[in-house]
Amino acid sequence: MNLIALSIPAFLALIAVELAVARLRHRRVYRLNDAVSDLSCGITSQIVGSVLLGSLGAAAYLWVFAELRLWDLREVGIHTAWIWLFGLLGVDLIYYWWHRASHEVNLLWAAHVVHHHSEDYNLAVALRQAWFTGLTAIPFYLVLAVLGLPPPVYFISKAVNTLYQFWIHTELIGDLGPLERVLNTPAHHRVHHAINAEYLDRNYAGILIVWDRLFGTFEPERARPVYGTTKPLRSFNPVWANLHYFVDIARKARGLSRWRDKLWLWFAHPGWSPGHSEGGLAEPELSERRAHKYDDDRTSPWIKGYILLQLGLATYATTVLLAHSKTMSLTLALLAAALVVMTAAVWSGLFEGKRWAWPLELARLAGAAALLYAVFAPDVWPEAVLIAAR
Repeated sequence: MNLIALSIPAFLALIAVELAVARLRHRRVYRLNDAVSDLSCGITSQIVGSVLLGSLGAAAYLWVFAELRLWDLREVGIHTAWIWLFGLLGVDLIYYWWHRASHEVNLLWAAHVVHHHSEDYNLAVALRQAWFTGLTAIPFYLVLAVLGLPPPVYFISKAVNTLYQFWIHTELIGDLGPLERVLNTPAHHRVHHAINAEYLDRNYAGILIVWDRLFGTFEPERARPVYGTTKPLRSFNPVWANLHYFVDIARKARGLSRWRDKLWLWFAHPGWSPGHSEGGLAEPELSERRAHKYDDDRTSPWIKGYILLQLGLATYATTVLLAHSKTMSLTLALLAAALVVMTAAVWSGLFEGKRWAWPLELARLAGAAALLYAVFAPDVWPEAVLIAAR
């Protein structure tokens, strides 16, 4: 059972509610191109991270639990309720340290930065997830397998931790009083997504903000946050969003003279360069970023409607793929995944007026039609093709 996949309709419904509330309050918290980019990152992350790579993390946890655990918490007399409490708290603590490392280690930041690209802050941003963060998190969570946390408790606790963090991505919820002392709230997480100098590398919590208070990374929300990354992506393309920072590190490393620096760059803080470290943005730069977000949109209302239609179809296809990926052949799963990724990439090309957008869209439509025929009209395909699709 994939709790995240089952929650997709609820996510979309809550995004609609947030949009309606914002309009009632005369606030603009969504831009279509940015929101579609967020959702395209979420869709492709589910395809790449869950369908193609997700089994690696699960397999690693199951193997370590079976072969390397110190004990099984179910067999040492611990009550089930305490095991679940340990699972929820343990996952949340591990999440804090993985999340903190993902902001302080360049290689991990290269995977995680996708979640921070948006210059807006809304529930769609919660779905802006990265392809490779599931892989970077594996070594951290294996600690719980060694300590004997049963796999069902781990997998459900991890899903609960992820689901909790959806609602904190909004500007429409203010201070929550005493809850701010204990829980990670929208106010705390707005700080985390901000590029104000005082907000950088703060508030890493998943569910409990007490970890940040305990380990010295807490910062309350005071100044108005400015969202995004200190070096903006300036693209709505989900493929480039997931790959660009790896390219940036490689280019920067190539320009360094000492091999020690070339190697250390991959593990240093993202702001590190030989001899100095970069800080946050000055107030004039923050004001400029707040007033002029990346908003390249060259589409007509008809094309926007077409993109929204394709977004709905791609969301449905992703949900079906997540539900049936374990029973699909590898060939069919790869073909379906490639088509969904192509779909999301096309949206960015259409918004930004790229020359390759329509040729890629026509190729994608042809590929989608061929795949549908292979699945629903098998009599028209050679037997070798059908065997591969199965």
